[in-house]
Amino acid sequence: MLIHRAAFFLLLTILSYACTAQDTSGKADAPLNFPSRFFSRVQHKTSNLDEQLTRQTEKYLQRIQRRELRLYRKLYKVDSLGAKGLFGGAMDRYADLGKKLASDTGAAGMHLSDEYQAYTDSLQGMLKFMKDPQAAGTLAQLKTLEGRMSDADQIKAYIRERKQQISQYIQQHKNLAGLLGKDYQEINRSVHYYSEQVRQYREMLNDPDKLEKQALAILNKLPSFQQFMRTNGQLAGLFNVPGNYADPSSLVGLQTRDQVAAIIRQQISSAGSGGAAALQANLQSAQSQLASYKDKLSKLGSGSGDMDMPDFKPRNLRTKPLWQRLEWGTNLQTSRTNPYYPNILDLGFSLGYRLGDKSTIGIGSSLKIGLGNGIQHLSVTVSGASLRSFLDIAIHGSFLATAGLEYNHTNALASFQDIRQLSKWTASGLVGITKTVSLKSRVFKKTRLQLLWDYLSYSQIPRTQPLLYRIGYNF
Repeated sequence: MLIHRAAFFLLLTILSYACTAQDTSGKADAPLNFPSRFFSRVQHKTSNLDEQLTRQTEKYLQRIQRRELRLYRKLYKVDSLGAKGLFGGAMDRYADLGKKLASDTGAAGMHLSDEYQAYTDSLQGMLKFMKDPQAAGTLAQLKTLEGRMSDADQIKAYIRERKQQISQYIQQHKNLAGLLGKDYQEINRSVHYYSEQVRQYREMLNDPDKLEKQALAILNKLPSFQQFMRTNGQLAGLFNVPGNYADPSSLVGLQTRDQVAAIIRQQISSAGSGGAAALQANLQSAQSQLASYKDKLSKLGSGSGDMDMPDFKPRNLRTKPLWQRLEWGTNLQTSRTNPYYPNILDLGFSLGYRLGDKSTIGIGSSLKIGLGNGIQHLSVTVSGASLRSFLDIAIHGSFLATAGLEYNHTNALASFQDIRQLSKWTASGLVGITKTVSLKSRVFKKTRLQLLWDYLSYSQIPRTQPLLYRIGYNF
């Protein structure tokens, strides 16, 4: 794997050098032949996103359809005309949207979302620019995904519209809130979580890996590619960029920065001695207000189409894939077999699964390393092992309540039979407090300080220490 990656980077580096040489020599750009590994990587990424988007959309559509059908049946018993008016044609519309998503190949042309995706636009332009059969196949797959992303936006808009219509009916008929409220809340949750899911897929599509960035950097050195993007990118189609874009002659007649600065100085001087202070105060106020708006936008979602204010507390992890809910960790603990000083070091590893925003459940193990019987008799030996399980629940801020059950083997494991003999394992029941400290590190995300009480230690023969202190790190 490392050999293939190194070979790919070497080929990209050679291509980059060739592009630089062509640019400095002023000669025409020669056609570039990117390795098939690049195209297969992009195809794998787009096909996975396509599959996930289609599967999740079908699941949410079916879920909302079932809820609306239940609402229709409940409402029909008390208001048949209202039920027909509110739900008439909705099932057919859902079916049409699902069929369109499944059959869309992106042949309709350019698809624009609520937010401009810079890398997606560059990737599509890069594949169009390349004269390679593999690039054509990858481009077709990318267009299919973009088409289905556009379909997902239409579905998202329609189910939000349906949610609003049902909400208005319930507000106008408050006596039916108890009858319809539960199913409506389930629709409301589905709308929110589906919107979050689509937003995450867009972010994943617009997030290039290292190899894709390198390939795009190579092409950006070609003048012909730069000119191609000026006339064929999404922004060019939106704003009708002229052919002489970036040419100094296209700037004739526009105000220069010095001219704008002179106008501002003239306006300030006409306002008197307090003009500059007033302008500065207004600028600071505007910057503060802009920062406030940016903060609100970041909480609501990136893109106007994703700003859906839920009237419930959403579970942020519900739309996360499995690998984003896993937490790997390691921890250290010392214990002693004498009354004076620690002489055993526990090196532990753990794997946690986040059940929600405030709880994590997991398993782990540790290796007990003996340190000898004193400073003059230091030696490193394998003195045993342990199997662990734990549950963390957030209680306040960065403090968590921790509980766990562990089995410890305090003798060296000579053979597999030692593992199977339960009599040689001692149980520990742990409860305590965990304090997490965030670290600005690429490797360790959190530092964990734990103080635990082993309430089963008093029944052990020989008695083990009741209080344990551990320091750990999560990746």
